[in-house]
Amino acid sequence: MLRILFHPLRIAWIIWVLARHDALYWPELMSDSAVVRWPLRIWRRRRGLSDRPGERLAQALQGLGPTFVKLGQALSTRGDILGEAIATDLATLQDRVPAFEGAADVVSQALGAKLSTRFTEFATTPVAAASIAQVHFAVTTEGEPVAVKVLRPGVEGRFERDLSLFAWVAWLVHVLFPSASRFRPREVVAVFARSVRVELDLRLEAAAAAELAENFEDHPGFHVPAVDWQRTSRRVLTLERVEGCRIDNAAAIRAAGHDTQRIMNIAAEAFFRQVFVDGFFHADMHPGNVFVRPDGGLAVVDFGIMGRLDAKGQDFMADVLVGFLRRDYRLVAEAHQRAGFLPRGEDPALFAQALRAVGEAILDRPIAEISMAQLLLQLFQVTAQFDMPAQPSMLLLQKTMLMAEGLGRNLDDSVNMWTIARPLIEDWMIQNRGPDARLAAGLREARATIERLPRLLAQAEAIGEQALERQRSGLSPWWLAAMGAVGLVVGLALG
Repeated sequence: MLRILFHPLRIAWIIWVLARHDALYWPELMSDSAVVRWPLRIWRRRRGLSDRPGERLAQALQGLGPTFVKLGQALSTRGDILGEAIATDLATLQDRVPAFEGAADVVSQALGAKLSTRFTEFATTPVAAASIAQVHFAVTTEGEPVAVKVLRPGVEGRFERDLSLFAWVAWLVHVLFPSASRFRPREVVAVFARSVRVELDLRLEAAAAAELAENFEDHPGFHVPAVDWQRTSRRVLTLERVEGCRIDNAAAIRAAGHDTQRIMNIAAEAFFRQVFVDGFFHADMHPGNVFVRPDGGLAVVDFGIMGRLDAKGQDFMADVLVGFLRRDYRLVAEAHQRAGFLPRGEDPALFAQALRAVGEAILDRPIAEISMAQLLLQLFQVTAQFDMPAQPSMLLLQKTMLMAEGLGRNLDDSVNMWTIARPLIEDWMIQNRGPDARLAAGLREARATIERLPRLLAQAEAIGEQALERQRSGLSPWWLAAMGAVGLVVGLALG
């Protein structure tokens, strides 16, 4: 309750920081006037501010603290709210925070043992420092080189304070601006909060890494570092150290003699497999989290943000991706209708026409220049015209696609990873939604029904015994028979 009383003061401070970075955007409404435009540019240059609104917003969010950096990364997927240019600028937002001292003491306390009993070497200078944790290289007493991730002291309280503020602001937006309800601000904040809270328990990140590693244990080209569970706790995560160069260092990759086409194929297959086979994907694929190994394969780190996609979500994304790549806009429109995203009364044909209007401008380019991430941003803008609610569950996947595409273009801008992934997705659609797949699904359902029969017959027998008891009490046998039939039907339906 006390937090709510301080929220207005926090809002005032946030507005002040945004104003200092010229990130409130109200002057942009008058920027067509030379009288306003030129003084603004001079003022920005004197303060070292960018002329791009998205870059100024990114600078302001960094000044507001780690929770707001995370928020900016999440908003980078919402081109439908902020506009495509600003969303693109926010997509480059990375954690840039100073390291904290005393990580060795935190590790010792978290593991409940002296540092020397667990590590023979522990670098005091971190190799990476982010908003929630920082990473130190170390060597275990068994001689294994590892990377140790250490949670920042007191970070939980700061995030909880900011998450409470975000929830309050989302509630205000929902109440004061009903027209903004289609963006589902409260649901978006809830998804963001769940993601952050998972990151604050490094045991959950360790479990995510182990699950992803298990999914790719038969794929030598895509490596997930092993978890050292004996040196992992809620505040400390120890992983096998990854060797290689960052995937955005194209010059180093080529100098090492790696085949960029092979790397692109591995990346496209890994994306397909995570999303459409396992339904569990790495959702923070910025360049600092993806490395090219000495053998030319890929390795990923940082498993704090992971996404899941159920069968319905997989069907929807397959139809959207393949529909756009085939320029089958009717398929994309029908996918939205089947998923329940298209409001009742809206004509799918008219929605398909609107999709064509934005799709052709992007798809009518050379294959290497087609951006599915940009197309999805345009798609979100079209949905506003049809009063379609935003889907918070798709935010992480859209963010992942945006990052994956950026990594691919940096590696080889002559190759389009979506054309590589397309045959994989089409084969998946045939296997999972073709005639054979429907027959297999029918057989599985029939088998499940047969397996339920003994229980259903037992239920029917119990109903029959109850009927006999009630008949002795003078109730109509016809009524008893009807009740028995109803009970059997309900049992079959509910299983």
